[in-house]
Amino acid sequence: MICNAIQKLIEYALAKALITTDDVMVVRNALMNVLGVDNWEEPTEAYQGEAVDELLEALLRFAVENGILEDTANNRDLFDTKLMGILTPMPREIIAAFRAHYNTDRRDATEWYYQISKDLNYVRAGRIAKDLKWTYDCEYGTLDITINCSKPEKDPRDIAAAGKQKAVAYPKCQLCVENAGFAGHATHPARQNLRPIPIRVADGDWMLQYSPYGYYNEHCIIFNAAHIPMAIDDAVFDKLFDILDFLPHYFVGSNADLPIVGGSILSHEHFQGGNYTFAMTNAPVEHAFTIPAFPNVQAGLLKWPMSVVRVTSKDREQLAACCQTVLRAWRGYSDEAAHIYAFTGDTPHNTITPIARMRDGQYECDLVLRNNITTEERPMGLFHPNPSLHHIKKENIGLIEVMGLAVLPSRLATEIGELETAMLTGAAFDTPSLKTHEEWARGVLAAHPEFCADNARAILEQEIGKVFKEVLEDAGVFKRDEEGKAAFLRFAQSL
Repeated sequence: MICNAIQKLIEYALAKALITTDDVMVVRNALMNVLGVDNWEEPTEAYQGEAVDELLEALLRFAVENGILEDTANNRDLFDTKLMGILTPMPREIIAAFRAHYNTDRRDATEWYYQISKDLNYVRAGRIAKDLKWTYDCEYGTLDITINCSKPEKDPRDIAAAGKQKAVAYPKCQLCVENAGFAGHATHPARQNLRPIPIRVADGDWMLQYSPYGYYNEHCIIFNAAHIPMAIDDAVFDKLFDILDFLPHYFVGSNADLPIVGGSILSHEHFQGGNYTFAMTNAPVEHAFTIPAFPNVQAGLLKWPMSVVRVTSKDREQLAACCQTVLRAWRGYSDEAAHIYAFTGDTPHNTITPIARMRDGQYECDLVLRNNITTEERPMGLFHPNPSLHHIKKENIGLIEVMGLAVLPSRLATEIGELETAMLTGAAFDTPSLKTHEEWARGVLAAHPEFCADNARAILEQEIGKVFKEVLEDAGVFKRDEEGKAAFLRFAQSL
């Protein structure tokens, strides 16, 4: 009975404090209207602590069976978000509650906001739980490996609908403030359950929200309220430090601002952050050095597969100026012996991926040196994963990977199982997906004569972790051999 399913969702909302008893009648009528239910029958079942995905599934099934909804992945997401939007408090209520928590304890404020984002199903916790995760220990620390299984696969009917969707420019992108409460359509996700928190950064209006498909605890996005493009410039460091002053228990970082080494949304200025410790956070300084113009700043080169300058100081103003100096120096730095060229013609190639955090009462900034030059042999980038690794990771290396968390494509979730079977049975690598892994898989078997059903998955996971380590080493502009270390030191000394 549909009234049971509606009542359970209402009781869920009451249990999560999304609504009060005063709201029940209005919420019930709104849900009935969306679902085309004309008559209310007293429920015979009560909410028993089911996950929100399970509660929504009953309503989605009813909508499909009654012709309200065509059963495609995108349509289901649009519809279940519409249902959750009915339960979502108004922005003023979420903002007031966040500020009340913040005035007591900043950590409590973000924990509350993250939890309610999950309760509202904006953060799709049920789907995130489907991601495959493990760790890989290496000389650089413990790397995190994730295979992204949370985002739904594209349905051919959704693709067809997207092709027919009238082109619109509202919202301009998925990070614009106009997304809050937006109903969505074939080419833009629904956001009726999104309630960003306004904050001030660099004397401007910015917003804080969580990623609906986060890769780590409290994976947040802090974005400019204005739709302006990403830029790694002198101003970026004070923006990062403003965010740390507001949320000192978070790290915050930015993707680079050039293609290949940059993020997926370069058209809208934003940062990513959260409450998580990555392997790079724990990476030790391998070579300490001083920058004479900044006596209050401690500087060092990290022991990390990518090329990282770490600078630390209690003096925020001097640290920001130091970061600006490193950025300017790197923008124009070339070293032919290390195959680093700042420009080809008028095209710039050097930029940085900056990551900031507080540590022991000091501001700390990791400046990851990036270069996006391409060659005939490496058209995807000289400092991009080399082709022999593309069967595992072909995509750009962004902020999250830079810090030591692999975000691997969803195809691997299926391909690992197929590989495991083929390697155990001796079957031919005769499917297109297996063929791409064949050379690597045979190398794994040669390196692990103990490979058997009891350890196959564990060995494959560790070998994939090793590939990710090599991916990061490829993305490093100064290589980890003695020649590369000497070249990195030359840059440091130039500062």
